[in-house]
Amino acid sequence: MSTALTLSLNAQLAVLGQDTERYTQAVKAIPILTAEAERELADRFYNEQDLNAARMLVLSHLRFVLHIANGYRGYGLPHADIIQEGNVGLMKAVKRFNPTVGVRLVTFAVHWIKAEIHEYILRNWRIVKVATTKAQRKLFFNLRSAKKRLGWMTQQEVEDVANDLGVTARDVLEMEKRLSMHDTAFDAPVDADDDHDSIAPAVYLEDDRYDPAQMIEDEQWENRGQTALYEAFADLDERSQDILQSRWLAEEKATLHELAAKYNVSAERIRQIENSAIKKLKKQITLYA
Repeated sequence: MSTALTLSLNAQLAVLGQDTERYTQAVKAIPILTAEAERELADRFYNEQDLNAARMLVLSHLRFVLHIANGYRGYGLPHADIIQEGNVGLMKAVKRFNPTVGVRLVTFAVHWIKAEIHEYILRNWRIVKVATTKAQRKLFFNLRSAKKRLGWMTQQEVEDVANDLGVTARDVLEMEKRLSMHDTAFDAPVDADDDHDSIAPAVYLEDDRYDPAQMIEDEQWENRGQTALYEAFADLDERSQDILQSRWLAEEKATLHELAAKYNVSAERIRQIENSAIKKLKKQITLYA
């Protein structure tokens, strides 16, 4: 939606951040649009970019956002923020709504409202994002409700959930494990006792990147690997060296066909020589390691 419309809505809905109950009362006081009135406002915004019409469409559907947001109270996140994210989804839906399609705005807006709420929850529920793929997102929101009824699931229940959601049993078990975990601060709290200190990650996770002994060892291993590579490369015949040099090390890398013309063989033969040389290098480096 435009900046002007967003600012107008923010001014009228500022009460949301202060008192959710007052906001709920204000939203429920806004009249519900009839199908004819909704179609007229949608036509005005769609055809004439009338921002006032868009504003009325958004305001009249805020109670619908509130209804959806109430279903996401159990995630430990501020309810006002969830509602506001749903409002953002509603504004995106109004912007994209085509009144000529023949459906009500509320039907079209469901996807956009839930998408914004889901994204907000996934960003803020844990420090580390627990769901990134489409299957993981589906599992995250469906498995939480299933676990409230089932607790720790049996193998049969895992398979049933996997079949219902169209994912693998392994995906279900992985998400169940992620849901059971909790964020942990790296350092122990200031007022923690000795027992808490002993379980803080800062105690048992060592950072040896700047340990002189480790730095010397890493440097020696790197030098050893480079020496092994140079010696293995020197053991190759001249043609294999030239092909690898032209294909991998030159600034302007040669093609198989260019090398085939140079050595008067087929491009497939150049590819075979290249692969054979690479295998010899790997084998020789492995022996040095």
